[in-house]
Amino acid sequence: MSTMESLHHGSHTHLLDRVDVSAREVTARLDAIIVPTAWPADALRHVMEVGTTIGAPVVALCSRASAPEQAVKLADHLESATLAVGVDDTLAGLLPSFETDKLLRAHGFGSTSDLSLKRNLGLVLARDFGWQRVLFLDDDILIDDPAQLHRAAGLADHYRAVGLANSGYFDNSVVCHAYREVGGRQDTFIGGGAMIVDALRTKSFYPNIYNEDWLFLLGDGVPFRAARAGEMRQRTYDPFANPARAAGEELGDTLAEGLFWLLDAGERIDTAGSGHWGDALYRRRAFIDLVIAELGETPAHRKMRRSLETARGRSADITHRLCQDFMEAWQRDLEAWRDYLTLLSPGDFVRRLDTPERVMASKAYKINVSSLAYH
Repeated sequence: MSTMESLHHGSHTHLLDRVDVSAREVTARLDAIIVPTAWPADALRHVMEVGTTIGAPVVALCSRASAPEQAVKLADHLESATLAVGVDDTLAGLLPSFETDKLLRAHGFGSTSDLSLKRNLGLVLARDFGWQRVLFLDDDILIDDPAQLHRAAGLADHYRAVGLANSGYFDNSVVCHAYREVGGRQDTFIGGGAMIVDALRTKSFYPNIYNEDWLFLLGDGVPFRAARAGEMRQRTYDPFANPARAAGEELGDTLAEGLFWLLDAGERIDTAGSGHWGDALYRRRAFIDLVIAELGETPAHRKMRRSLETARGRSADITHRLCQDFMEAWQRDLEAWRDYLTLLSPGDFVRRLDTPERVMASKAYKINVSSLAYH
């Protein structure tokens, strides 16, 4: 595997501080749990139970198969303090228009996912309510020890983000999953699916691209301090079920791995020019080719090969110029996002959302727009 390791860094965990919160005193409480969801309401059951256990409100950002009225119905049944918000494309109009979105669409890399939109809405809502320490939690994450969340929340005062360690199914890109399957030493990093952030302090946002959480971490500047603390479990899934998944991840994985390659070497990400991205693309394609070469002819390996060949084909559409253009557009988007946050007045965003059809609160959750208080 030495050749592969020269082409791909299987771990970036040395960039994180590992903090044991098992005996840590509660120095600051978690203010809220924000959950982007697109599944039927029962997918929210676990997070509602977690929120009730620790006395933290849950904000469910609902779209597609997730309906706010059904989420609130479940919350009432569980006596959960839950605010459900119906999310559709019109809400993107309340946020800045991002140049990265236009660039990706223009080059055929536009995404139909609304995950980044939901997470950005969550950041703005948290600022509106004066919530400082919020946990972004995906609906396929399990928390066995909810009490750890308050112990970990205080770390957000000192770190850009605090990600929960994953003791469940590995959460990696399709290519990295395949690398592990052929014997590669592949670790996991912290991710937006279980991450505590200081919503009042951060000026970063989530771009609409795979690995948006890694870019979020870098958006407030580097070097950055982030921690891995506490524990969660990712539910299992089949990363090779649909080769389209690999295609959708390829540009975001190339960009994120290319940036973290620089961080691993102690270099600044603003040094990434055309030469860096040309080298990154060469390494990426050679790495995928080597992983494909390690595959056998078992049914499982044939399925992996289809996904990897799809990723390799998609990589052929990525140029060093596109990578550099994305980086430049991302920097302009960060400036626009910071300007947008500066102009926001407390409560403005919530008032623009607060319609019976859009925002619904459970009986255990009362929202006072004028005072922005959770009761």
